[in-house]
Amino acid sequence: MRARLIRRGILMAAFTAAFPGCVLQSPPATDELQKDALPHTALPEAWKTAGAEAAPVADRWLASFNDPALSALVDEALAYNADLQIAAARVEQAAGYVNVARASLLPWVGAAGRVGDKSGTGGGLEGVFLSASLELDVWGRVRYGRAAAQAQSEATAADFAYARQSLAATVAKSWFAAIEAGLLRAIAQEALRASESLSKIAQERYRVGSGNEQAVAEARANVATSRDSLRQIELTREQALRALELLLGRYPAAEIEVAQRLSPMPPPPPVGMPSQLLERRPDVIAAERRVAGAFNRVGEARAARLPRISLTAGGSNVSSDLFVLQDRSNPVWSAGANLVAPLYQGGALSAQVEIRSAEQKQAVAEYARAGQRAFAEVENALAAENALRERSAILEGAVRDNERSLELTLIQYRVGSIDLSAVEARQLALYSARVSRLRVQSEQLAQRVNLHLALGGAFDEPAGPLAAQSGE
Repeated sequence: MRARLIRRGILMAAFTAAFPGCVLQSPPATDELQKDALPHTALPEAWKTAGAEAAPVADRWLASFNDPALSALVDEALAYNADLQIAAARVEQAAGYVNVARASLLPWVGAAGRVGDKSGTGGGLEGVFLSASLELDVWGRVRYGRAAAQAQSEATAADFAYARQSLAATVAKSWFAAIEAGLLRAIAQEALRASESLSKIAQERYRVGSGNEQAVAEARANVATSRDSLRQIELTREQALRALELLLGRYPAAEIEVAQRLSPMPPPPPVGMPSQLLERRPDVIAAERRVAGAFNRVGEARAARLPRISLTAGGSNVSSDLFVLQDRSNPVWSAGANLVAPLYQGGALSAQVEIRSAEQKQAVAEYARAGQRAFAEVENALAAENALRERSAILEGAVRDNERSLELTLIQYRVGSIDLSAVEARQLALYSARVSRLRVQSEQLAQRVNLHLALGGAFDEPAGPLAAQSGE
């Protein structure tokens, strides 16, 4: 009688569970998450750095540099870069985990068979056994797990989108750095030729008696210093070329051809508003999806403390030549339900809830860190653009003035009114001004790339949460 009541209770519970289970709680909405994660960060209506255009952020920023060679290298890197291939594999793995989690909501069906060996004049036992089971997700444990896997998959896809953007940005900056290294080498070669010319002048003046041996020694020492500087710059250029080749998946032979001049600086891009940034950057979207995944893991852990109910069914068809089966009805079918309730596990289930809750807090904090980093990167890139623009104008004037000053100094040196040290000082000043101007020009392009990356605009197609989740 007692066993019958237990079976009846199980069947009633299974029947009740056959109807739609409990409604899952939804993760916090984006605006609620921002308030919770960034309570001390008051977003301004516009960027604080002056000169920022509040129009919507434009995509396809790579085309703004108008450099087909650079665009081709980015395509090559997207196809062959090993780090990006690792990120793509992670996307596939995450999609597989979603399918595994989804499979838990479907029935499990198994089959077994047995063929007995004959002995003497008799035969062995033969039969086919079928079984099926389906867990009724009454409390949402399985659905929470599936939602967590889906959120993790979306986070991984957003990571991949950001990896693509970061790779394109790194290739662009490496391209500019390689061009800069080549132009620095040209400046160093020109400085070396100028030092050699001064050394010849010093030797000629010493030969005719208007100079002295000290000036000759100083001139030769300056030539050696210029040669050493040139060699260092040549090594830097080779390293820049190898770094670019590694990004492209090539062998680092320092043989890649680069442009002979830097791209012109594109016009300032629109930067949108701070409130839009967190919903556009793929890395922030990935952090938000991880918060959703952690939230669902908490729900999964809480539901794991409640009973599990499963429907079961089975069938068998057995025959034997050795003995006569008592039950003549063949095949035999059965159906029922199972109830498994975790009564005591030493506090492991409660501890699992605590662990998942702590992971959710960590995910929220990591979202806050990603958001604050995003705001800082945009403001820093905008401020750097303004400073570099002003420095570029200053250095243009400095180069012109140093060129004129050197011309006048050389005239005075040739007529003997000043010594060699004055000429060398003016040459060094001009060399430093040219190097500084070149580095500022290169840094302007690099900072523009940093700004595009910080804004979250796509380099090759429209950006956004859906594009990020699908791999850009």
